[in-house]
Formats: sequence, C-alpha cells, structure tokens
Amino acid sequence: MADNKLTKSTGEHWVCTVLSSLGWAAALTRDGVERTDILATRSDNSAVISVQVKATRSHAKPNWVLGVKSLQPARMPHEWYVLVSLPMTAWQAPASYVVPRDHVAAGFWIAYQDWLTEPGIPAGKRNTSLAAAHTFAPAFAGYHERWDLLDQATTTAPVLLPQTYRRLATDSRVGLPPEHPWRNNLPRW
Repeated sequence: MADNKLTKSTGEHWVCTVLSSLGWAAALTRDGVERTDILATRSDNSAVISVQVKATRSHAKPNWVLGVKSLQPARMPHEWYVLVSLPMTAWQAPASYVVPRDHVAAGFWIAYQDWLTEPGIPAGKRNTSLAAAHTFAPAFAGYHERWDLLDQATTTAPVLLPQTYRRLATDSRVGLPPEHPWRNNLPRW
C-alpha cells in the first residue's frame, strides 16, 4: 500500500516538473496553505497561477477524493487543479488532468449527486458522504494533458466535462453546488 504523503509529494513534484518544462517558474507552497500547493509564474512574468494537486496511485480506474473544500468557487480567475494518476511502475509517466477550479467543483458535485440519487437504487443503499466521495477519471477525460489551458484565465477556459453533465447540471435531482457561479449562467459545452 502506497504512503499517502509520498503519493501527494510525488504528484506535486511531477506537476512542478511539467510546469517548468512549459516555461513556468513553479514553487511548492508550505503545507497548510489553503487551496494552493503550487504557485507558478510565466518566465516573462505575464501570468501567475495557483495550482491544487490531487494525486492517486490507481490501477485501472484512477480516482481521487476531493472533499467538500473542492466545491468552493474560485476566488480568482487563475485557480487550477491538476489531478495526477501516478503509474504503478517508476518508468511510466503519470497521467495529468488540468482542470479549472470551478469545473472541478461542478464535475465532482454532478458525479456525486447523480450517483447518490440515481433512480431505482433503494433508499439508504448509497450513503457515502460528500467528504469521502471519489471522483473518477472519465468525469475529467476532456482535460487529460491539457496543459495548454493554463495560458488563459479559468473563466475563459472551455468546459470539457462530459456532455451529459450539462443536462444533469439543470436537473433538480443533481444540479450544481451551492454558490457555484454557473447556477446563474450555465456555460455551453
């Protein structure tokens, strides 16, 4: 069984490595900085981003526990998540999903609420709390290796969630998280 702190650290260092190779000066923040594991600036100082890294060592089905804090809306237009799936062997590259914070909040909530309230499932059968819920890679497949998105504000990044999630976002059974910016103006995707 993998050490969770080592998994987290490996994911953060991987993201710093990729950012550096793409021309970002990346720096890890100290433990305890809320919502930010990495701060990075373009080498020409043209942009600054804040990155929250979630890493997992998953076999066939990468998944992450994001927690309730991931549902908080972005405070600035350059808050990103990078979801990292570390390989089981050291000679393979990790898979990365580069996702704007508000897209993570929507995707995580929609997947969880759809699973929790799925019609035909007996009441009480599904009782995993939001804090312990997992989100799986297919929810964020459109963001796989989309490092190019970092060159724009998260507010202008295309929504690459599954098409079915847009319908579920307007469904009263599922919807969007409280205070999510899309509740008033759902973007196209």
